[in-house]
Amino acid sequence: MERHGRALGTAAGALALTALATACGAGGGATPTGSPTAGAVPVVAPSSAATPTGSVDPTAMSTDPALWSKWGLKPMRPSPAPPADKPIKLTRTGKVPVFRSVPTDQKVVFITLDDGAEKDPRFVAMMRDLRVPFTMFLMNDTIKDDYGYFKPLQALGNSIQNHTLHHPAMSTVSAARQREEVCGDQKVITTEYGVAPFLFRPPYGDGAYSSTLNSSVQACGPRAIVYWKETMQITGLQYQTGDRKLQDGDIILAHFRGPSELKGETMTAMFVNLLKRIQEQGFTVARLDDYIRKP
Repeated sequence: MERHGRALGTAAGALALTALATACGAGGGATPTGSPTAGAVPVVAPSSAATPTGSVDPTAMSTDPALWSKWGLKPMRPSPAPPADKPIKLTRTGKVPVFRSVPTDQKVVFITLDDGAEKDPRFVAMMRDLRVPFTMFLMNDTIKDDYGYFKPLQALGNSIQNHTLHHPAMSTVSAARQREEVCGDQKVITTEYGVAPFLFRPPYGDGAYSSTLNSSVQACGPRAIVYWKETMQITGLQYQTGDRKLQDGDIILAHFRGPSELKGETMTAMFVNLLKRIQEQGFTVARLDDYIRKP
């Protein structure tokens, strides 16, 4: 699991050191109110959203108030149609870009979930009901005991991306070791999930802007490095900006974590709190992949 991070390399300018320190820490906060109760998940057939052509999109967010209420939530505003002209355009070769938000005037944010240690079946049930989009950055050490857990989440349209084999702070290891970590995870994820990752996230965000890591990522296949603007703890968000507000296109970092790292709280309850914090500021969630032109 991720622990307290390191400062980023300086080539990017100044990303807040406190954000790095907390982005991969356990976080804090009181037990949230309105959290789902423990026990068996009742069987409720998920609703299906219609596309503009009238066909059913099985990956679109649910619009069924009963399903949202089941998890202690109000329905989230549906994701807007993604732009035809993708704001992030990746290339097949050359230096890979680093981004922590998406240029857009839509009132949307993007959720990313890292690591993969916690494998809460209630979270899968929740996502089957609500179908909130997110992107997974999975690390082999934490997923190798149960690769299958993440396949139902992938089947809901959520892509699986590269987060190294063993989660080292990348600035502390050699270029050869960096390639082992990135290329190794690239091979595992491609083999287990049938799709090669096109995005990479370095553990702790460390080295994200370094030329050495950029070269290592290029050599292994991903075509962009993804950082973040906010970090979800247990009940609230931690911000990298002083105004402590979400902005259009922000990327939010959360983790597959359970009670041992969430002070007794469940991942499902943490995710409920995350959705509430997003809704409180008038945002909805969109799928990161839909705003990227892949190479």
